[in-house]
Amino acid sequence: MARAALDGGVRAVQLRAKSAPAGQLLEVAEELREICDRAGGVLLINDRLDVALAAGAAGVQLGESGLPVEAAAGLIRRVGGVAGNRMMIGASVHSPQGVRERLASGADFVVFGNIFATPSKPGPAGRGLAALEEAVQAAAGRPVVAIGGITAQNAAAVRLAGAAGAAVIGAIAGAADPRAAARELLAGWHGWRKLGR
Repeated sequence: MARAALDGGVRAVQLRAKSAPAGQLLEVAEELREICDRAGGVLLINDRLDVALAAGAAGVQLGESGLPVEAAAGLIRRVGGVAGNRMMIGASVHSPQGVRERLASGADFVVFGNIFATPSKPGPAGRGLAALEEAVQAAAGRPVVAIGGITAQNAAAVRLAGAAGAAVIGAIAGAADPRAAARELLAGWHGWRKLGR
């Protein structure tokens, strides 16, 4: 699926397997990193900075209740990142205040959501595009990646609201053809100019 999505134009893959043992997660991460490297994409690891460092991933995505950004940044500095390069740190947020706090603490980007209702987060309604615009304003020019219920049909509106990128699960993982789904999402994303303001 990762190969197909990257072939369809995806530039970043995130490995998220909260219950997987570290050794198994590392094995999958190393294979995904090689796939991403060959395709010109990057690999991010969800929450597990140890696995991200060991696998040579491009970055880590930290949940709100996970490792603090400052602690992750300090550890990355101490070990020298990956091959001497600085590893990206992303942080999940759910409010404009969270955006400001996580960026001030050293995150390179934030992932804000959920924008629309999504089966991966049953229960909470989507925060909507107005909330995304507030998050983008709070970021003051730093990257905000939108997540939650994003499809080829609403991707342009998400970009028009100011998102620097979009994170999806079901739109690709649930598709019969992940490559075609990725291409449709990107076509939708690039269709923002047609919406205008």
